[in-house]
Amino acid sequence: MKCHDHDKRRSLSGRWAARVLGVLSAVLFCLIPSVGTASAHGSVIDPASRNYGCWQRWGSDFQNPAMAQLDPMCWQAWQDNPNAMWNWNGLYRDGSAGNFQAVIPNGQLCSGGRTEGGRYRSLDTPGAWKTTNISANFRLNLYDQASHGADYFLVYVTRQGFDPTTQPLTWNDLQLVKRTGSYAQSQNYAIDVSTSGYTGRHVVYTIWQASHMDQTYFLCSDVNFT
Repeated sequence: MKCHDHDKRRSLSGRWAARVLGVLSAVLFCLIPSVGTASAHGSVIDPASRNYGCWQRWGSDFQNPAMAQLDPMCWQAWQDNPNAMWNWNGLYRDGSAGNFQAVIPNGQLCSGGRTEGGRYRSLDTPGAWKTTNISANFRLNLYDQASHGADYFLVYVTRQGFDPTTQPLTWNDLQLVKRTGSYAQSQNYAIDVSTSGYTGRHVVYTIWQASHMDQTYFLCSDVNFT
């Protein structure tokens, strides 16, 4: 009888261990980025878009509490939805038909109008996002792993006097500085941009109209004009 009880307890322990391992596996699966989803699209990598920059700096250390002090805007973004960083190249909307102001409300430009069920909403939060130093004439680099191509790119800079640390971004805050023609399918695009009169902190706002379908990317990059 004692042996039978011992075997029974061992069997129960084995089942409980299996359940615990199953739960842990599920948790780890949720924490690991989906390579298939993230590799499907693209983003501005220099000057880094907000969520690409957060992924680049913290993707291998995103649970480090030091981020709250060292990089507070990325910290709030990771806390809100880690998938906004894992899927840094999935911030797009389908079917805008070029009427961007109609589908993206003011204050929601950096999240593409809360696209993908609001996954990227933290990117709309005003604050001291990490900046990239640029000059009046700069090169914007965009990575397109899926080689969608582009019908065109629109590059905007926020007006002088706009404060992205305290003000939500609106369409009236943007000044168009570059409109390109089409780009053939490739994984890397370089866009030379010439500006004048900008100093200090700004947002570079890039609209990428992909060629393979009516799919548009809306990308905020925080910069400092030196």
